[in-house]
Order: sequence, then structure tokens, then C-alpha cells
Amino acid sequence: MIYELRIYRCCPGRLPALLNRFQNHTLKLWDKHGIRQAGFWTTLVGESNQDLTYLLQWDSLAEREAKWGAFVADPDWIATRASTEADGQIVLTVSNQILAPTAFSSVK
Repeated sequence: MIYELRIYRCCPGRLPALLNRFQNHTLKLWDKHGIRQAGFWTTLVGESNQDLTYLLQWDSLAEREAKWGAFVADPDWIATRASTEADGQIVLTVSNQILAPTAFSSVK
């Protein structure tokens, strides 16, 4: 099992729009493509309170490439992204890392 850590830094004041998009649209599309989330967090204390951090769970890099590629090319996702950004850009930057659990990790 591997995990993907993704951190989205929102444009000022746009975090609520990103949370809405995930809750009402993105998660349904992920279900359609078999993408499994392991958790979502907002930042209470840290560099920016305009961040959304989440983990995705993958069996392998090959699974990640296939499923993520299908998701980002999905016409429903492309339309959703465009409609939810009608009032302006939501995400300023995206950071991601692929992580492998250590032998002593409580998460395997």
C-alpha cells in the first residue's frame, strides 16, 4: 500500500468553494473511478489556513497512474471543475508526495 499526500493552497477566501467541490462533486467522481481517500484536513495552526490536505490510498503506482489519469480526463470532472470555478480560480498551488509506510508504521 502507498499513500499520496496532496496539499491544495487556495486563493484567498476560496477554501469554502474547494470544500464544497470535494464534498458535493469530487468524491462522487472518485467513487466512479475507484479512488480511495484516507482522510481530509484543514489547517488550524500552520503556514496558511487556506490549505486543504488529504491522503489517497493506492495499491501501487500503476493503480495510481491508471485511476488518476482516468479521473482527470473524465468529461464530468472537466465540466465540474469549470463550473465550480465560474466565480474565479479556487486553487493557487498543489503539492503532492507519494509515501510508503515504514515497517513500524501504524498505517500499512
